[in-house]
Amino acid sequence: MNKHLLNLFLYSIIVVLPTLGGSYIFSQIEKEQNHLEQVQHAEWVASIHKSHWDQFISETVTSLRTLSLTSEIYVNSPDKMAPLLRKAFQTDPRYSGLFLLNEEGRLIVGSNNLLDDNLYKHSYIQEVIRTKDIIISADVNTLKNNQKVIGLASPVLDEHDHLTFITLALLRVDHLQNIMKILTPDTPIVILNQKDQVIIDFDSEQLFKQGGHWVSTPMNQLPWMIKVKVDEEAARSNIPFLVGTITVFFILTHIIFLLVKYILLKRQSIKERKQNEAQKLELVGTLAAGTAHEIRNPLTGIKGLVQLLSEKHKEEEDQFYFSVINDEIKRINQIVSEFLILGKPTAMKNEPIDIRMIIYELKPLISSEANLYNIMCQYTFPEEPVIVLCTKDQMKQVILNLTRNAFESMPTGGTLEISISKEGRKCVLTVLDSGVGIGKEELEKIFHPFYTSKASGTGLGLVICKRIVQSFHGDIQISSMENKGTTVDVIFPLYKE
Repeated sequence: MNKHLLNLFLYSIIVVLPTLGGSYIFSQIEKEQNHLEQVQHAEWVASIHKSHWDQFISETVTSLRTLSLTSEIYVNSPDKMAPLLRKAFQTDPRYSGLFLLNEEGRLIVGSNNLLDDNLYKHSYIQEVIRTKDIIISADVNTLKNNQKVIGLASPVLDEHDHLTFITLALLRVDHLQNIMKILTPDTPIVILNQKDQVIIDFDSEQLFKQGGHWVSTPMNQLPWMIKVKVDEEAARSNIPFLVGTITVFFILTHIIFLLVKYILLKRQSIKERKQNEAQKLELVGTLAAGTAHEIRNPLTGIKGLVQLLSEKHKEEEDQFYFSVINDEIKRINQIVSEFLILGKPTAMKNEPIDIRMIIYELKPLISSEANLYNIMCQYTFPEEPVIVLCTKDQMKQVILNLTRNAFESMPTGGTLEISISKEGRKCVLTVLDSGVGIGKEELEKIFHPFYTSKASGTGLGLVICKRIVQSFHGDIQISSMENKGTTVDVIFPLYKE
């Protein structure tokens, strides 16, 4: 996958898909919330009208009971009820008429003449005669003047609980509709009877037939149901909210995308730096393999000729010059040897070795050199063997190189601690000194070939150590603080038989 396709893939995974998915999820949540709010609003509207109807019917029942008590006074001359009915009718606009019926449901007297002679045939009048209870008509009736009404009939009983009269109130549907429209002018409402037939529609019957979501609330005083339509348009997703959500997700995902790109670029930079270091080591190794032997051959000749000349010229001044030449030849040989190790660190055969034994063998050399620097050495080893797969001579070279660096960092004396520990399946060799330490900038460069802070160093010592340790499938880590000391951890996998 090339870089362009990788960027496109990351952008799709981190920005595009989360933005679309998150925006969709939040829009659905917001839509559900809006829908719930509209349902709650519809339930609130239904409760208002339910309370209004219950109050209205209760007041009407109370009025009819009052008329019933009055009609008992005129039981022998019911015609005298006519003025009272007309007066009650004129003072309350909710009525289309108030009437007094006999025990058979036939009209005796009323506030007007809008009733037909077949009133006794209505089911709710027959229900009053049968049950002797207050009954309201299940349907809307139409009077002679085409006015739609709802009938509410109340029985008048004598002292023996016999039906003597029926008081009837005709409630104006248009009056009730106007009140309900004033309360909630923009909300579609219908009222159904017990047969689920629309008896009052408030111009909403067509909407009801079209379906949709309607909230139902039964009335307490009537066998009717109030249905209020949920405003589905308002319940839909809010476009500004959706745009805002997409914008927020777009910004957040871009921030995450930039962070991921930064992390990937940083990792790529570290990887390239390691590759460059490996290429440098490979180049040095190739150079060492091709030239080390060629350098040693003329050096051997030069060394032999210098030795012959030193035997011929015995003067003190000449001997001084010959000793300087021999020292420089030895120095060149040492550098060539380091080149060879750098080029082929795994030339020798690895074998299981107790790393404690290597330290024991090096103790005299380390202690002797420590005495020269006035340094106290401390050793901490586990009691059981610590076996690693390595080459003894190369491991000795690593340890001596690290201790030599530690001694050089403590020119006025100090403490050197060498410890071995087991951490899980790994062995950790720690070399800790109390020297001058290493600065942060220098710490980042100490494993670079030919970098050195010493006046006479080659800059290959730690590079060679790291190369040898890596050939044993290990790692070397250095931490340091200026004027407080340096800690070197050499980590190897423990050998498994």
